[in-house]
Amino acid sequence: MESRNPATGEVLETYETDDEASVDEKLQRASETYEEWHRRSIEDRQQLMASAAEVLRENKEEYAETMTKEMGKPIDSAVSEVEKCAWVCDYYAEHAGEHLQDERIGSEPGVDSYVSYEPLGTVLAVMPWNFPFWQVFRFAAPNLAAGNVGLLKHASNVPGCATAIQEVFEEAGFPEGAFTTLLIGSDATDDVIRDDRVAGVTLTGSDRAGRAVAETAGSELKKTVLELGGSDPFVVMPDADVQDAAETAAQSRTVNSGQSCIAAKRFIVHTDVYDEFLDAFLAEMESLRVGDPTDDDTDIGPQAREDLMEDVHEQVRDSVDAGATLELGGEPLDREGNYYPPTVLTDVPDDAPAANEEVFGPAAAVFEVEDEESAIERANDIRFGLGASIWTQDRERGSRIAGEIEAGLVFVNELVKSDPRVPFGGVKDSGYGRELSRHGIREFVNRKMTWLADFPSEKRDSGVE
Repeated sequence: MESRNPATGEVLETYETDDEASVDEKLQRASETYEEWHRRSIEDRQQLMASAAEVLRENKEEYAETMTKEMGKPIDSAVSEVEKCAWVCDYYAEHAGEHLQDERIGSEPGVDSYVSYEPLGTVLAVMPWNFPFWQVFRFAAPNLAAGNVGLLKHASNVPGCATAIQEVFEEAGFPEGAFTTLLIGSDATDDVIRDDRVAGVTLTGSDRAGRAVAETAGSELKKTVLELGGSDPFVVMPDADVQDAAETAAQSRTVNSGQSCIAAKRFIVHTDVYDEFLDAFLAEMESLRVGDPTDDDTDIGPQAREDLMEDVHEQVRDSVDAGATLELGGEPLDREGNYYPPTVLTDVPDDAPAANEEVFGPAAAVFEVEDEESAIERANDIRFGLGASIWTQDRERGSRIAGEIEAGLVFVNELVKSDPRVPFGGVKDSGYGRELSRHGIREFVNRKMTWLADFPSEKRDSGVE
């Protein structure tokens, strides 16, 4: 398994993959560790999670550099990503006990009935390369705090990040086997999912990968959580602060060099402010600096792999061939590395890739609509339903439109983002289940109902199911 720098093409390091015997050994160790780990007090688990946050902060420059070298993330963004991972560890270190406390239910006199939230066992996380630390930690922090143990099958182009994450938990004092990295290819994942020692699977990735994992896990009756792709709408109403919206639009479209599921990708603008928004948006996109991701002044680094850059360019080219107008960018940069410039398309036909596919790079499609109803229709006319951003200075209008949008996340006057305090996830082809907050820590648990009654003096009637 190779780690390759997308800015230079240089092979950074080669890692030996886990063979069948090694995978079996790691699965057994995880299973045995679970038997001890889930019996530890919640206070103990929370303290170790706080220690993981400390390890992340103490080594943030090192971890950030690993991300930047392996997948091209601009270094400032990489540092911020490590800090966010520490934040999610802090959050569950403080709130896990609260989120998992028993829920008392009134039933009958003399009966104590309650729901407890108990861990399931070993949970496999199949994770992508684009946020190689954050997407792992938003799974790991709640699940380890809940008493589960974690297995990580990371993307094959970020093995350095995968091994570093395991080391974070080991250095923090978690027992061996509480969190384990498997260096395996996608072809070996099905066997791990089917293994009796694995209780559930979570995946962040494409809808194609999600369907494959869900099919395998479903055949084994194992719980899944899927966070899949998105083609998020960014809706600008006529009463919006257009300059603020345009600045945020450029930031949202190009975050992580455009390689983000929750990046705004389809910009739906009311005709009254369309020209003003487009001019401001083009100026903001054109001002972004594409360059060396290790440079603090870089806004957009390389695409993570050459084939991914080629995929984006093909979608842009096919959209132009279908009738879209190219306003900015549109060609890979003539330099070493997988660099694609900020790109803007207008007049995009409904059947063009930029209108109906997820474009995973810094290319935006801008649509003009006549009214609020048309904006909502355009926003929902996609098979994805991850996030949406709405821009208006009328709170009532913002709330009304948000209520009509088919998405798991809707932000008004803010870009779509993940936050440990609020649930994260999508609908439609963007997946199901939730991560983060109270909702995330309760995904891979047994919601056990207990009915505790005094010994009856008379035989009770047997009920019906």
